[in-house]
Amino acid sequence: MPDAASPSPASLSPGPSTVASAVAHFLDSLRAATTRTGYARTLARLTAVTGAHHPVAELEPEHYAGVMAAWDTAAAGTWNRHLSALVSFTTWAQRQDLLATNPARRLTRRATVRRDDRAIPADLLEKLFTDDRHPLRERVLWRLLYETAARAEEILALNVEDLDPELRRARVRSKGGGIEHVHWATAAARLLPRLLQGRQAGPVFLADRRAPTSGRRAPAAADICPVTGRGRLSYPRAEHLFKTASAGLDPHGEGWTLHQLRHSALTHLAAAGRTAPELQAKSRHQHLSSLGRYVRLGDETAARITAEHDPAARRRPR
Repeated sequence: MPDAASPSPASLSPGPSTVASAVAHFLDSLRAATTRTGYARTLARLTAVTGAHHPVAELEPEHYAGVMAAWDTAAAGTWNRHLSALVSFTTWAQRQDLLATNPARRLTRRATVRRDDRAIPADLLEKLFTDDRHPLRERVLWRLLYETAARAEEILALNVEDLDPELRRARVRSKGGGIEHVHWATAAARLLPRLLQGRQAGPVFLADRRAPTSGRRAPAAADICPVTGRGRLSYPRAEHLFKTASAGLDPHGEGWTLHQLRHSALTHLAAAGRTAPELQAKSRHQHLSSLGRYVRLGDETAARITAEHDPAARRRPR
């Protein structure tokens, strides 16, 4: 007969019964580092709203509404991104038999308004990239995002060890969790050594201040530069800096998003005549159908293709 004073197996391993522990288990279950980083911000807000020790089984729609209130005035895409994090966490918790209800049931995705000019004109991008009033860190980041057509999360997650300057490429963890390579051109290759200044390890893009070494805001060791002690530049900060810097060039005066650099790169390549398989190789989309949102060449291209492939067209003399 076990000693009455000895702890039971359940007390030794309580499992993810609180919001904080459930969030930690959920994030650990995600393979893709970029997804994990994006979801972590939303779920940190959930923990703050409910309290770390709140039972995950007692989550209510009011808790989720409190989380999403932080993004009430944000763009529809931002709202939908944070809502997706909550929905994914809810689905996981239900599969683990931690949650019997759906606290997200009163929340709905918002309709996004697509503008026809989401691709930034190349001349405006060049003007932005070459403006020495902007810090070197930002200009290198913008160049890399455009020249690689990579996702912002992938480039911000780069460490110096991931770079291959000789081949002008870097190793990234893709959206699906796999290891892939992105490639850049001459302009970024010329700027990168100035940014790194001989650093051999740590994040490529560093925050402005030294990272705290302890406490709730202390980052993981992998996100701290071993030379400067500064942490990794965050997506929200990088996005804010880009929107602020580009507001004067944006005809709408709102400033552009980091994702528009990827969109612009693919759109410009398509306009230059690159085929869909070539664009897929550059963007690393799993399906060709996904490229439709980036590539809209318009009536002129459709007319030219039709005319060039018209069987009744007069053959050109050799």
